[in-house]
Amino acid sequence: MQRVYMDYAATTPMLPEVAAAMQPFFSQRFGNPSSIHSMGQESRDAVEAARGQVAGLIGCQPADVVFTGGGTEADNHAIKGVCLAGRDRGNHIITTAIEHPAVIYACNFMKTLGFDVTVAPVDSNGLVDPGDIKKAITGRTLLVSVMQANNEVGAIQPIAEISKITREAGVYFHVDAVQAMGHLPVDVDQLGVDLLSASAHKLYGPNVYQAGHTHPASTAWWWAGGGKARRNRERPGHCRLRQSGRNSLPRYG
Repeated sequence: MQRVYMDYAATTPMLPEVAAAMQPFFSQRFGNPSSIHSMGQESRDAVEAARGQVAGLIGCQPADVVFTGGGTEADNHAIKGVCLAGRDRGNHIITTAIEHPAVIYACNFMKTLGFDVTVAPVDSNGLVDPGDIKKAITGRTLLVSVMQANNEVGAIQPIAEISKITREAGVYFHVDAVQAMGHLPVDVDQLGVDLLSASAHKLYGPNVYQAGHTHPASTAWWWAGGGKARRNRERPGHCRLRQSGRNSLPRYG
């Protein structure tokens, strides 16, 4: 019996051209991109080329792109990094009841460090009311985290509307766009977001190679809420993101 794969919301097969782009870095151009010799610099050039293409994809500067080992790591990097760096400004996080576990668990972890977390409800269609986000913001709110598109029910959140609220309040806004990239327009300036997470394996790229759009405010990374994020760090594999043509991660501020 021929099997038909219909779970593309969970992961996608890697395109042959992506595998072809990756192959030289497994056996020929395997230099450490931090090395100063020619092989290392070839790898560094590939990393930076990928970073520039990701930046062009989501409308940010290359310096704002950080590659990670997974969407879970991207979410954790954004949430924990911003909160720990900005804890002198506030200790309150707002998220929604329909977020990926990576976001929920990261927020729960911040509770152990003295942060308060407000979970905004969603309606019968899985949509959050921007008005509920606005009502939840206090003088101690540091971060709002809302996914752009839900991975189970497909609800598409009003990100641009929420971003107007967070900007008026001077609050960081993180968007988990893992499920949205490649299906919906994702431009950090047009959406008005400060941090964005996305993933290659949802877009015909390799598993566990993601990227992020970030801000210098984030300096810490720990992982909670996913089983695949603890294995990889920024390596020459970034050319994989470039070739698959879709990926991004957090930006802060």
